[in-house]
Amino acid sequence: MNEIEVFRNRLKKIGIELELFGNVPWIYIDKVNGNRISPEDYNANHGYNFAWYPVRNGEHPHLDWSVIKRTFEIIRKYK
Repeated sequence: MNEIEVFRNRLKKIGIELELFGNVPWIYIDKVNGNRISPEDYNANHGYNFAWYPVRNGEHPHLDWSVIKRTFEIIRKYK
């Protein structure tokens, strides 16, 4: 399991469902419990970016720990 799967599974246990999408190399949160993230909360051109795909083959995707506080603010807002 990679960091993103662990993060999603832990949130799922407390009733928060994340829908994600990717635009290589970035991974975005699209919806929280079915509520779409609005453009005013985007931190990138295509959505709210909270993780990225690795540069090297064989590595797993990584969470962006520098924006984790803002990520939880977004999750609380849209849950």
